[in-house]
Amino acid sequence: MTVSTAVFYLIALITVGSAAMVAFSRNIIYSAFSLLGTFMGVAGIYIFLGADFVAAVQVLIYVGGILVLILFAVMLTHRITDVEVTNRAAGRIPALIIIGVLVYLLIATIKVTPWVRAKEVVYAATTATIGDLFLYTYLLPFELASLVLLGALIGAVVLSRKEIKE
Repeated sequence: MTVSTAVFYLIALITVGSAAMVAFSRNIIYSAFSLLGTFMGVAGIYIFLGADFVAAVQVLIYVGGILVLILFAVMLTHRITDVEVTNRAAGRIPALIIIGVLVYLLIATIKVTPWVRAKEVVYAATTATIGDLFLYTYLLPFELASLVLLGALIGAVVLSRKEIKE
């Protein structure tokens, strides 16, 4: 086993373990912090796929933006830890049956699939190509998307502001 294969399996294990913590943790703060490990693991897998731009966007958008927003929302919610959830055991047996069937199907599919080893791929930076496509080939859709996002931002500000009555 090469070092890159071992690092890939380590990143995949961290990603799956963090995702399991998100799903099975009873504390919402622990779930939110486990989401950080999941997002970073997915970014690491993107790096192994040779998608450096997508990995950087994953870290900037999901870890830098969405996860911080989720953490602020959870921490600013008053008495979130005082909430009692009843009926925690509801649906565990059907869920375990469905998971068992899906794991069986996954293992059966892995066994019957003819795995062909591809030749070694040479990775190149994708950022310059994406930038060229955005600025030449797809300039109009890129600018239209920016106008739609600007309109959504202005609409969110208008909807969220409070009216001052005199």
